[in-house]
Amino acid sequence: MNIVMAIFGAVSQGLTWAILALGVYLTFRILNFADMSCEGSFALGGSISAVLMVNFQWNPFLTLIVSTLAGAAAGAVTGFLHTRLKIPAILSGILTMIGLYSVNLRVMGQANTSLIGQNTLIMMIKGLLPEAKELGIKDSTLQTWVTMGVGLVFIFAVIMILYWFFGTEIGCCIRATGNNEAMVRAQGVNTDKMKILGLLFSNGLIGLSGALVTQSQGYADVSMGVGAIVIGLASIVIGEVLLLRVKNFAGKLIAIVVGSIIYRIIIAVVLQFGLATDDLKLFTAIVVALALSVPVLKSKKGMIRKEAR
Repeated sequence: MNIVMAIFGAVSQGLTWAILALGVYLTFRILNFADMSCEGSFALGGSISAVLMVNFQWNPFLTLIVSTLAGAAAGAVTGFLHTRLKIPAILSGILTMIGLYSVNLRVMGQANTSLIGQNTLIMMIKGLLPEAKELGIKDSTLQTWVTMGVGLVFIFAVIMILYWFFGTEIGCCIRATGNNEAMVRAQGVNTDKMKILGLLFSNGLIGLSGALVTQSQGYADVSMGVGAIVIGLASIVIGEVLLLRVKNFAGKLIAIVVGSIIYRIIIAVVLQFGLATDDLKLFTAIVVALALSVPVLKSKKGMIRKEAR
């Protein structure tokens, strides 16, 4: 029963973290840009959402909008460093990530901010529903259901927006920039603007994910973004490996969401079997390495079968 409840909670977590994975997918797969600033923009979205609710009593939904804009601004800084100052992509992201650590400390004024007693988006929706006792379930179970519902709504909205946007002319230019920058530049497209726009979208989604995770877990922490890039990549790789035959864009976005949920389920199950939390980062690295090696192993297996014939 404990494992079942852990899996149930993992699904709700996977949905809120899936938006982070979608943001990482935009830079690493579509834009072909190694953006490390996501760890800072994730924590930035969470810290801004928490501070606006605790210190200024903002509506939790409005804080999500501000967090998204703040994440987009962080992406714009990375894009500026790379396109205008000609700093290498990975280094520009690292510089933004390092700078955002201090920014997040300034925003919260401390290392973490608790949302206990605050009317978060999860608690607001939960208050509109019958009490857990009336439904015959535990209060934590009801909160998990609400978190899952909120995650599904936001995931659906994000996928629809991304599917529409990347079908437009500008969206196609961004995709083409990541695929063949020289060719796109030869067609008269400003690839620097396309990179900045792609980073805006990516980090905006990551900031939104940080705010949603903060409101679902009940606190914001300056280090909550540490390892976010690995979690995002793990979700992408697992989704791509499991749904290898999916070729259309919408299917790939859904595969990332599935990958995020499966990753969280794997983590929840291994924790139930006694894995120490200190070993989670190592375990994640091993999972990503194994998932990345699957296509290579399949190709080698196919070559061996051909040689045997």
